[in-house]
Amino acid sequence: MSEKMTGKQAVLEMLKAEGVTHIFGNPGTSEAPIMDLLGDFPEMEYHLTLQESVAMGMGESYARSTETASCVMLHVDSGLANGICLMLDALNTGTPMVVMSANYDARKVNETITDLAELVRPVTKWSVELDHPDQIPSVIRRAFHEANSHPRGPVYVGFTANALEAEAEMNIVPSSKAYDASGPSAQGIEAAVSLIMAAKKPMMMVGDRVSEDHANDLAVELAELMGFPVYQSRGAEVSFPTTHPQFFGNHSLRVTSGREMLKEKDLILAFGMDAMDELFYWGDIILDEKTKLVHIDPIPGRAGRSEPTDVAIVSHCGLGIQALLASIKSLLTPEFENEIDGRKIEVVAAAADKRKAFEDSVAAKWDHKPMTPARMMSELADALPDNAIVVDDSISNRVTMRHYFHGNKRGDLRAFRGQAIGGGIGTTMGVQVANPDRPVFGIIGDGSAMMTIQGLWTAANDNIPCIFVICNNGMYRVLRVNFDVYQREILMLKESAGDNLPFSDFPTPFHISAIAGGMGINGERITDPAEIAPAVQRAVASAKPAVLDIVIDGSL
Repeated sequence: MSEKMTGKQAVLEMLKAEGVTHIFGNPGTSEAPIMDLLGDFPEMEYHLTLQESVAMGMGESYARSTETASCVMLHVDSGLANGICLMLDALNTGTPMVVMSANYDARKVNETITDLAELVRPVTKWSVELDHPDQIPSVIRRAFHEANSHPRGPVYVGFTANALEAEAEMNIVPSSKAYDASGPSAQGIEAAVSLIMAAKKPMMMVGDRVSEDHANDLAVELAELMGFPVYQSRGAEVSFPTTHPQFFGNHSLRVTSGREMLKEKDLILAFGMDAMDELFYWGDIILDEKTKLVHIDPIPGRAGRSEPTDVAIVSHCGLGIQALLASIKSLLTPEFENEIDGRKIEVVAAAADKRKAFEDSVAAKWDHKPMTPARMMSELADALPDNAIVVDDSISNRVTMRHYFHGNKRGDLRAFRGQAIGGGIGTTMGVQVANPDRPVFGIIGDGSAMMTIQGLWTAANDNIPCIFVICNNGMYRVLRVNFDVYQREILMLKESAGDNLPFSDFPTPFHISAIAGGMGINGERITDPAEIAPAVQRAVASAKPAVLDIVIDGSL
């Protein structure tokens, strides 16, 4: 039944109908009409941030944690522009979000009004701006439907002052649930199974969309059935248990060994990922002619986009893997099962050797001062509660971090997965808001932390009891790492200037624990590995937000 109300009331009534309980934002004058009414909607908690990237980071990780579209409110053109970077990340990675902002009076078209929908159209799945109040319910309904429908992504809705202040008859009806269940073609599965059964040196790679399609267990079943070595592609979600004996960790094209290893394979089976997607250019075609690529992904256009693909299947990851399992099981013979058992023994041994090689490589500097990243991560991993969720924004120390921190299921380990840095503080808070009953630790590089250090104030103001662990190496180490890759792997120089890259260090050190104190959060600066576990215990016991500012070695 319709009811007459203002546009600003309709906005909040629709958010309530959509089940929104948390709004992340940084408001401006044009959003004041909405903010003025929020007190009449106690079921919705507004998280005030002091910079738009913090709000976007919170909304992005909250959406991934709850698996439904989050709501972020920014301010007109300036605030919206500050959020564009993380909106692009959400679009590229398929995170459902509804981003809103208000504009000025539509009659100011000859003055300073900006076309907000056009501003963010390149970084959204759909964007629209409204001039009339009666447009609001249907558009918000579509916005949530678009954001939650496959392929998921951020949607933008803007409101002029006219739309917010005027009245109209409104129908407050929420969006319907979108179910993603598109299955694979029979021909595609038949072609993929033919290549799988013929492969002698296969390799399986999983991406975030395996986790998002809740296909982790099926991926494990397939890997165990066929004895596949398993790698994750730039994973931000747990798409395969990291403690599984056939798991080799994240695959990287940035090191020669990672590229050479692909040449040894005769089949790459890629699920739910952007195959061979990387920052640096390694050639138009990465794989050798003899290496076949089977790519199953739920997003149309991703399979075969960047690498020639022998079998490209558009399918929900779970349904695709189920179809493979059913076909393969019907073809297994005792002789083939014996061959698989032998492959599995070799794979498990190789994975164990890889882990041991890493541990051997860091042993010599275990007691180094300042402490090495490996020592820090080891001590921290041992100190965390068993039910902790770990947010990974460790940037250039990610390989080390992922050796010590593990996840068995989706949500145990959650990374900020953007191409830019600066999302870790917001991501950590968003995960904590979505998981109030579990301790959340964000492991964040100091350069990334400083880009959104204002987020500490939000944690204090809203008493979001997450723990920010800062990898304080006094530099933009990621720049040095990437420059080192560029010089050694692209230019093929024997020596790199990465350690001495100009303007990549912070000659005036960040005392982030002191900054935390100034924003109302208890901070501890840690230089001794033995201090890490007691500091973790104190932070958890406080049930308040805390900062552990750990000084580590940043040399390459």
